Amino acid sequence: MLSASRLLRQSCRTASRFIENGRIMSTQYVPVTHLSDDEKMMQETVRKMAKEKIEPLVAKMDADSHMDKSVIQAAFDNGLMSIEVPAEYNGTHSTFMAANLVIEELAKVDASVSVFVDVQNTLVNTVFLKYANEEQKKKYLPLLATKMVGSFCLSEPASGSDAFALKTTATKDGDHYIINGSKMWITNAEHAGVYLVMANAKPEAGYKGITCFIVDREMEGFSLGKKEDKLGIRASSTCPVHLDNVRVPESNILGDFGKGYKIAIETLNEGRIGIASQMLGLAEGCLERTIPYTLERRQFGKKIFDFQSMQHQISHVSSQIEAVKVLTYNAARMKEAGEPVLKHAAMAKYLASEVAALTTSKCVEWMGGVGFSKEYPIEKYYRDCKIGAIYEGTSNIQLSTIAKCIEKEYGC
Repeated sequence: MLSASRLLRQSCRTASRFIENGRIMSTQYVPVTHLSDDEKMMQETVRKMAKEKIEPLVAKMDADSHMDKSVIQAAFDNGLMSIEVPAEYNGTHSTFMAANLVIEELAKVDASVSVFVDVQNTLVNTVFLKYANEEQKKKYLPLLATKMVGSFCLSEPASGSDAFALKTTATKDGDHYIINGSKMWITNAEHAGVYLVMANAKPEAGYKGITCFIVDREMEGFSLGKKEDKLGIRASSTCPVHLDNVRVPESNILGDFGKGYKIAIETLNEGRIGIASQMLGLAEGCLERTIPYTLERRQFGKKIFDFQSMQHQISHVSSQIEAVKVLTYNAARMKEAGEPVLKHAAMAKYLASEVAALTTSKCVEWMGGVGFSKEYPIEKYYRDCKIGAIYEGTSNIQLSTIAKCIEKEYGC
């Protein structure tokens, strides 16, 4: 048996093989927050694009509750709408981690644009990549990569957190299905050209009848309701989707018949990491715009930042944000490594939403009167963050999921 001192010497020699001139040379010891050169390049590119093409339009898009066409075009032109899509389908051919870095960077400037890109990548593209047949991939992925927005349609008026209580039906009619029902709170609905609709094609089988259908916008009987007038992420379109005897070819079933529940669960589990990245970026962006003010604004003869009570609050919030970053990045790395992410994704989304709410609330207070004014962007971060505790599974749902995982780990 090796002594403790010998083990330590051996581990030090091993570690030294991976460090050269102060740089880590092997992923064996790389922190989860360490970015590869490709990841850094993606991050810097998006940061520059967000500053130049999105930031000047944020206030107007928020006031008008509408996303500027130039922003949508910029997202496509820069390959942000197809990050994990292979090059053979005109995609960017990058990674899940890169997608989350993009979502984070966009949220620092505008959470609306961030979720616009997030849904396309972590929900719509993911479903096509994992479950579509080759014919469906060849038809839709090149469009989604270059000019078509997609929507993921699961929630209904009486089916939110209890997603599988959905009432939308799909009735067999020869080699077609007739879909009837309504979907609510559908992100990107206004701009989408294709919709992934969960409908029950065998109601007597309960949730095992739920099937995923590809519905094109131009299909007869398909329509959108009035766009929601929301508290936050106002530039992100959220509309009801109505399906009135929409006739869909059987070939438009995506994945296996009756496996829509599986597609939805697995996709949302991974998608929650994207929402965590959005809330992380939002918190970071808000803090980055607030700290300089506390260093410049003077009261009682000194900078606001110099008061110990302020320093303690800022340190606490900064520590919370860093904890969220580690948790979120780790969840993304785990997903890329093919490891189960159910618990870690739920933890990341839950904590990121909580910390975003804490950060934005504190930043409004630290900024004082100007923080409460629409002349400054802080109040918008405050409004935008609330959705993080609601969509893609409420915070209570995340806590229930975490508890189930803990119970299972303890063998109960």
